[in-house]
Amino acid sequence: MRIENGSRFEDYKKITKSDFNYLVYTPLIRDLESSIKQYATGRVIDIGCGNKPYETIFQVITSEYVGCDIMQSSLQKVDVLCPANNIPLPDNSFDTAFSTQTIEHVEDHQGLVNEAYRLLKPGCNFIVSGPMYWHLHEEPYDFFRFTKYGFQYVLEKAGFEMVEIKSNGGTWSVTGQTIIHSFRYSKSKNLFIRFSRLLFFKLRLYWLVNAFFSWLDRKDYNPVNTMNYVVIGRKPLNV
Repeated sequence: MRIENGSRFEDYKKITKSDFNYLVYTPLIRDLESSIKQYATGRVIDIGCGNKPYETIFQVITSEYVGCDIMQSSLQKVDVLCPANNIPLPDNSFDTAFSTQTIEHVEDHQGLVNEAYRLLKPGCNFIVSGPMYWHLHEEPYDFFRFTKYGFQYVLEKAGFEMVEIKSNGGTWSVTGQTIIHSFRYSKSKNLFIRFSRLLFFKLRLYWLVNAFFSWLDRKDYNPVNTMNYVVIGRKPLNV
C-alpha cells in the first residue's frame, strides 16, 4: 500500500511559496480544510492517516479521531495497523470517514471505498482526495490516477450518494507544477539543461513559478486539467 519510511506530509500550515509542491498543496489544503469543517462530525476514521497532518482541524469539531495505516508513521501517529481494504473495526461505528492522497497507493482501491462505506453510520459522510495529475511517487506502490468520473464510479459502486466534487487547481497550476517537476527530477546529461537546472534552484526561480502560476490560476481558472480532487460521498439513510 505505501512504501516503508517514505516521505509523509506532516503539517499543512507549513506550506509556503518556497515549497516545491506549493501549487499542488495550496488548493488541496484549502478544499480539504473547508470540506472537513463542512462535512466532518462525531467519530472520525482516517484511512491511510500517515502523520495525521489535518488532526488539529478535526480535534476542534469532532469527538474522536482514529487513524489507520498499513505501517506506523514517522511520528507514531497510527492508531490501528491494517490494510485499507480490511480494517478490523465494527460496521456502522463512525460518523465521518476520511482518506487523503492514499487511494492511488492501494491496489484494491475499491476495497478502500467499500470499507469506508461499511464503517460509516447511515447518513454520514466520506471525504476522500486523490490525484489526477502527479508524478510517480512512493514507487512501486503508485497505482492509479482518477478523473472526477472515476471517483464518482467507485463511490457509487460502493453505495455512496454523491454530494460534491472539487477540483484542486486548474490548468495553470498544473503547468507550473510540471515545470518545477521537470527541473527537479531531470537526469539529463545535456550541459545546457544541467546549467539551467542549477540556475533554477540556485536563484530560487521555483518561487517565481509558484507565485506567477498561482496568480494565473486565480485569474483564468479552468478545471479541465487539475492535480487533485476532493470528493464527498454520503452513505444513504435507508440502509
